[in-house]
Amino acid sequence: MKTLVLGLGNPILTDDGVGIYVAREVAARWMDVGVDFREASVGGLRLLETIAGYDRVILADAIQTRDGQPGDIHRLTAAGLWSSRHAGSTHDLSFGGALILGRSIGMSLPADESITIVAVEVEDVLTVGEGCTSAVAAAIPAAAEVVLSLL
Repeated sequence: MKTLVLGLGNPILTDDGVGIYVAREVAARWMDVGVDFREASVGGLRLLETIAGYDRVILADAIQTRDGQPGDIHRLTAAGLWSSRHAGSTHDLSFGGALILGRSIGMSLPADESITIVAVEVEDVLTVGEGCTSAVAAAIPAAAEVVLSLL
Protein backbone atom coordinates (compact mmCIF):
# COMPACT_ATOMS: atom_id res chain seq x y z
CA MET A 1 0.00 0.00 0.00
CA LYS A 2 1.51 3.30 -1.11
CA THR A 3 1.25 5.71 1.85
CA LEU A 4 1.85 9.46 2.14
CA VAL A 5 2.23 11.50 5.31
CA LEU A 6 1.64 15.08 4.28
CA GLY A 7 2.34 18.06 6.52
CA LEU A 8 0.22 21.05 5.54
CA GLY A 9 0.61 24.68 6.47
CA ASN A 10 2.77 27.74 6.27
CA PRO A 11 5.71 27.67 8.70
CA ILE A 12 6.11 31.46 8.68
CA LEU A 13 2.56 32.05 9.99
CA THR A 14 3.06 30.98 13.60
CA ASP A 15 0.70 28.05 14.37
CA ASP A 16 -0.26 27.48 10.73
CA GLY A 17 2.98 25.53 10.33
CA VAL A 18 2.05 22.89 12.93
CA GLY A 19 1.17 20.26 10.30
CA ILE A 20 4.60 20.59 8.75
CA TYR A 21 6.29 20.29 12.14
CA VAL A 22 4.25 17.18 12.99
CA ALA A 23 5.17 15.53 9.66
CA ARG A 24 8.84 16.37 10.18
CA GLU A 25 8.81 14.77 13.64
CA VAL A 26 7.12 11.63 12.31
CA ALA A 27 9.64 11.40 9.44
CA ALA A 28 12.52 11.67 11.91
CA ARG A 29 11.10 8.87 14.06
CA TRP A 30 9.81 6.52 11.34
CA MET A 31 12.21 3.62 10.92
CA ASP A 32 10.54 1.65 8.13
CA VAL A 33 10.30 1.97 4.37
CA GLY A 34 7.13 2.27 2.37
CA VAL A 35 5.99 5.70 3.54
CA ASP A 36 6.60 8.96 1.71
CA PHE A 37 6.81 12.23 3.61
CA ARG A 38 6.03 15.58 1.99
CA GLU A 39 5.14 19.15 2.91
CA ALA A 40 2.72 21.47 1.14
CA SER A 41 1.26 24.92 1.56
CA VAL A 42 -1.75 24.32 -0.68
CA GLY A 43 -5.32 23.14 -0.29
CA GLY A 44 -8.45 22.32 -2.26
CA LEU A 45 -7.89 21.54 -5.92
CA ARG A 46 -4.15 22.20 -5.72
CA LEU A 47 -3.76 19.51 -3.09
CA LEU A 48 -5.04 16.78 -5.43
CA GLU A 49 -1.83 16.63 -7.45
CA THR A 50 0.13 16.00 -4.27
CA ILE A 51 -2.00 13.06 -3.09
CA ALA A 52 -2.75 11.51 -6.50
CA GLY A 53 -1.40 7.99 -6.89
CA TYR A 54 -1.39 7.15 -3.17
CA ASP A 55 -3.54 4.42 -1.61
CA ARG A 56 -3.52 6.00 1.84
CA VAL A 57 -2.88 9.55 3.00
CA ILE A 58 -2.41 10.95 6.50
CA LEU A 59 -2.63 14.74 6.56
CA ALA A 60 -1.23 16.74 9.48
CA ASP A 61 -2.68 20.23 9.63
CA ALA A 62 -3.86 23.13 11.77
CA ILE A 63 -7.52 23.57 12.66
CA GLN A 64 -9.64 26.15 14.44
CA THR A 65 -12.97 24.98 15.81
CA ARG A 66 -15.63 26.82 17.75
CA ASP A 67 -14.99 25.13 21.11
CA GLY A 68 -11.42 23.83 20.78
CA GLN A 69 -8.51 24.80 22.98
CA PRO A 70 -5.02 25.41 21.55
CA GLY A 71 -3.16 22.12 21.50
CA ASP A 72 -6.23 19.88 21.25
CA ILE A 73 -5.69 17.08 18.73
CA HIS A 74 -8.48 16.03 16.39
CA ARG A 75 -8.64 12.94 14.19
CA LEU A 76 -10.91 13.64 11.21
CA THR A 77 -11.99 12.07 7.94
CA ALA A 78 -11.90 13.61 4.49
CA ALA A 79 -15.68 13.37 4.19
CA GLY A 80 -16.09 15.69 7.17
CA LEU A 81 -14.18 18.64 5.68
CA TRP A 82 -16.52 20.85 3.68
CA SER A 83 -15.17 24.29 4.49
CA SER A 84 -11.80 25.98 4.49
CA ARG A 85 -10.67 29.15 6.19
CA HIS A 86 -7.92 29.71 3.62
CA ALA A 87 -9.63 29.11 0.29
CA GLY A 88 -7.62 30.89 -2.39
CA SER A 89 -10.70 32.42 -4.00
CA THR A 90 -14.46 32.04 -4.19
CA HIS A 91 -13.79 29.53 -6.98
CA ASP A 92 -11.76 27.23 -4.74
CA LEU A 93 -13.23 24.07 -3.20
CA SER A 94 -13.03 22.46 0.19
CA PHE A 95 -10.89 19.34 0.43
CA GLY A 96 -13.99 17.11 0.35
CA GLY A 97 -15.35 18.93 -2.69
CA ALA A 98 -12.00 18.74 -4.44
CA LEU A 99 -11.86 14.96 -3.88
CA ILE A 100 -15.28 14.52 -5.47
CA LEU A 101 -14.28 16.63 -8.47
CA GLY A 102 -10.93 14.88 -8.86
CA ARG A 103 -12.54 11.46 -8.83
CA SER A 104 -15.18 12.56 -11.32
CA ILE A 105 -12.46 13.48 -13.84
CA GLY A 106 -10.65 10.19 -13.32
CA MET A 107 -7.80 11.13 -10.96
CA SER A 108 -6.28 8.25 -9.02
CA LEU A 109 -7.08 9.38 -5.48
CA PRO A 110 -7.36 7.44 -2.23
CA ALA A 111 -10.84 6.52 -1.02
CA ASP A 112 -12.30 8.75 1.69
CA GLU A 113 -11.83 5.99 4.29
CA SER A 114 -8.11 5.86 3.39
CA ILE A 115 -7.58 9.54 4.19
CA THR A 116 -7.09 10.60 7.80
CA ILE A 117 -6.50 14.13 9.03
CA VAL A 118 -4.63 14.68 12.28
CA ALA A 119 -5.33 18.29 13.14
CA VAL A 120 -3.97 20.37 15.99
CA GLU A 121 -6.17 23.12 17.37
CA VAL A 122 -4.29 26.38 16.88
CA GLU A 123 -4.29 29.80 18.49
CA ASP A 124 -2.63 32.16 15.98
CA VAL A 125 -2.41 31.59 12.23
CA LEU A 126 -2.19 35.23 11.20
CA THR A 127 0.99 36.54 12.84
CA VAL A 128 4.13 36.29 10.75
CA GLY A 129 6.64 34.35 12.80
CA GLU A 130 8.51 31.08 12.81
CA GLY A 131 7.54 28.56 15.44
CA CYS A 132 4.25 27.82 17.14
CA THR A 133 2.68 29.30 20.24
CA SER A 134 3.54 27.37 23.41
CA ALA A 135 0.35 25.27 23.70
CA VAL A 136 0.50 24.26 20.04
CA ALA A 137 4.24 23.50 20.16
CA ALA A 138 3.64 21.30 23.21
CA ALA A 139 1.06 19.27 21.22
CA ILE A 140 3.42 18.39 18.35
CA PRO A 141 4.90 15.23 19.95
CA ALA A 142 1.41 13.91 20.84
CA ALA A 143 0.12 14.62 17.34
CA ALA A 144 3.17 12.82 15.92
CA GLU A 145 2.30 9.83 18.14
CA VAL A 146 -1.21 9.77 16.65
CA VAL A 147 0.25 9.72 13.12
CA LEU A 148 2.73 6.99 14.08
CA SER A 149 -0.10 4.88 15.53
CA LEU A 150 -1.95 5.20 12.22
CA LEU A 151 1.08 3.99 10.30
